[in-house]
Amino acid sequence: MTFKMVETTKAALGGSKIRVGQKGKSSTELDQTPIILTSSKDMCTTVEGTQCQSLAAVKRASSSALRIGSGDVASAGLGIRAQDSEHLLKMSRGALIFFLALTSSASGQYDDYDYYPAFMSSSPNCAPECNCPESYPTAMYCDKLKLKSVPIIPPGIKYLYLRNNQIDHIDEKAFENVTDLQWLILDHNLLENSKIKGKVFSKLKQLKKLHINYNNLTESVGPLPKTLEDLQLTNNKITKLGSFEGLVNLTFIHLQHNQLKEEAISAAFKGLKSLEYLDLSFNQLSKLPSGLPVSLLTLYLDHNQIKNIPDEYFKRFNALQYLRLSHNELADNGIPGNTFNVSSLLELDLSYNKLKSIPNVNENLENYYLEVNQLEKFDVKSFCKILGPLSYSKIKHLRLDGNLLTQSSLPPDMYECLRVLNEITIN
Repeated sequence: MTFKMVETTKAALGGSKIRVGQKGKSSTELDQTPIILTSSKDMCTTVEGTQCQSLAAVKRASSSALRIGSGDVASAGLGIRAQDSEHLLKMSRGALIFFLALTSSASGQYDDYDYYPAFMSSSPNCAPECNCPESYPTAMYCDKLKLKSVPIIPPGIKYLYLRNNQIDHIDEKAFENVTDLQWLILDHNLLENSKIKGKVFSKLKQLKKLHINYNNLTESVGPLPKTLEDLQLTNNKITKLGSFEGLVNLTFIHLQHNQLKEEAISAAFKGLKSLEYLDLSFNQLSKLPSGLPVSLLTLYLDHNQIKNIPDEYFKRFNALQYLRLSHNELADNGIPGNTFNVSSLLELDLSYNKLKSIPNVNENLENYYLEVNQLEKFDVKSFCKILGPLSYSKIKHLRLDGNLLTQSSLPPDMYECLRVLNEITIN
């Protein structure tokens, strides 16, 4: 494969601030100007050029499908992270409403979007202080109303939005009239565990999505109904998890930006055979928790204080495809030799750690992120145990910038191993 080298200048990059690729993180500030090596069939022109980033951004899927709305990203299979799709959310309010008007009659899906009553009339089956668009008569929007309690909800409502209020309690009979409720969105309120009464959630026998992000929870909520598929409790003060056992349909759990330690997690996920997505980033983990479900496709453990990985820890995760361990304290002596030799793994992020050598990976890996470590040497055997006509790495995107490696550090037999490489970023 023929590769062309494109060297970016500091002038083009606006001084020493360098932004390379997209991974849902802020621009990387480095002292050195990176070089992007890219295949001739996918030539880059600038570091921020869309041609360079388009495939990488899509491949760096976070298993979250973008919803049209105010930052609500509802999990659904393998999608694009919200930060990677900010340009989609920069549509004007008028354009957004026009788009919704065009699609509302054709779509049976209730997406999370901001409802603007000035442009749409409300259904009569609605709480007086809220809005229920005629095109979505079973959705009720009660956002940004300074509510201190849950309003009276008329029968027939299936999708309830109570975001950005001052709700600090939920009475046990709050949802007594809405036995068909499927989505309950309570983000940005003042809820505490002690003020969520009785079995208020478990009574909702059709509930599929429960979001209580940005509240004052100190532990997970429950009991929960067996129908639940998507649970989001991010940006709280959670230090304790109750058991999720019995939630056979639970597929997505978001617990990022809390205060969880490994001992609070180990027994919580027992029996979750359907769980595919788990985000434990931005917590207080110093080691990997035990007892995580083997059904996981996506596991985010970035921004913790993890120093060591137990031998063969990931071996039992036969379906794992996306793994993030960036922004931890991993060093060479904390990673056993075959830790990441997982044949199902497509994306691995080990950036912002303390690695001096490249950990071995399976030949099926496609995206490998190692920027801002202390790498000194490029070893082809980290990617290919043997070289041959049918033995090569499937790596397409490789980031090595912010290390001690330079272009001259790359061995001549690298491309014999990395035959399908589209992009490599190096100082």
